[in-house]
Amino acid sequence: MQDRSGQVSYFLKAQGLDQAERQRIAGDASNRKYHRITADGRTIILMDAPPERDEDVRPFVRMADYLRSVGLSAPEILAVDESKGFLLLEDLGDDLFARLIEKDRSLEPKLYDAAIDVLVQLHAAAPPDLEPYDAPTMTAMSALAFDWYQRGAVGIVDLDAKEGFCQAMLAQLSPLNIEKRVVIQRDYHAENLIWLPDRSGAARVGLLDFQDAMLGHPAYDLVSVLQDARRDVSAQTAKTAYDRYLEATAFDRKNFARAYALLGLQRNLRILGVFARLSLVYGKPNYIDLLPQVWAHIETNLHNPCISHLKPCLETLPPPTDDILQSLKNQCATLPLP
Repeated sequence: MQDRSGQVSYFLKAQGLDQAERQRIAGDASNRKYHRITADGRTIILMDAPPERDEDVRPFVRMADYLRSVGLSAPEILAVDESKGFLLLEDLGDDLFARLIEKDRSLEPKLYDAAIDVLVQLHAAAPPDLEPYDAPTMTAMSALAFDWYQRGAVGIVDLDAKEGFCQAMLAQLSPLNIEKRVVIQRDYHAENLIWLPDRSGAARVGLLDFQDAMLGHPAYDLVSVLQDARRDVSAQTAKTAYDRYLEATAFDRKNFARAYALLGLQRNLRILGVFARLSLVYGKPNYIDLLPQVWAHIETNLHNPCISHLKPCLETLPPPTDDILQSLKNQCATLPLP
């Protein structure tokens, strides 16, 4: 049986790219790897997603095709080997929003306006058949904060506190199930958006990391991009972007504001747990450094009077002090796989 390197070489040879230059590029938190392939004066991207490590390229292909069908800039799929987990993709370049703004902060308003235009266009389109990101699913995801962050921070999971939180959170999230459901990409933020200024309208934003898309509330991806775990979005940019979305849609502002805060709490609790797990189980301690930012978003959402009554349900979750952050790092890669 070929090892993974041999399978990569065989796939590229079948595409006439066995002699092409190959360069590893930054990936994400998954088991996927990415290489930029240079041949005949052009570049394309190789996605290496090993099925034996629970990766599946089919959702990415389906969502990329859908997003392009509604006028958005997902990468074109150039070649596929589903059984081995390989894709060749259009290269959208390296101009990630986060990197561009890091170099020139004045670009932030324009780029976030464009990111909002993507959501407006996507949410106006008829969605494909996807699993719902419903109240039970969201509740279970937010409880990861107990399963992994609390476990790593204090050594145990307070099961009574977790149960009380889950009951309260489910009750708050359940009314959102009757709202209009749209495609939510779930990792819609500045590290996954590429600036394509030669295109027009919402297509100026290149999209990445959308394979986990589900059907959810329209506020979800808005929270995702404005309450970023990896960078501070300025208060003015966030307000302008939020208003831009509401002005382009027909949502009731009061109800939307409550949903936004509630989904912001849900999403950031989930991230708190996921980032802790990435370090504790998978040996990626760099994610621990992001926890104070995530915690700040949790506190911001809990200050909203519409959901502030949930704060007592989270009292057993300690804030990420320097001592707790160091303790989490000291436990890096020490817990068994889930």
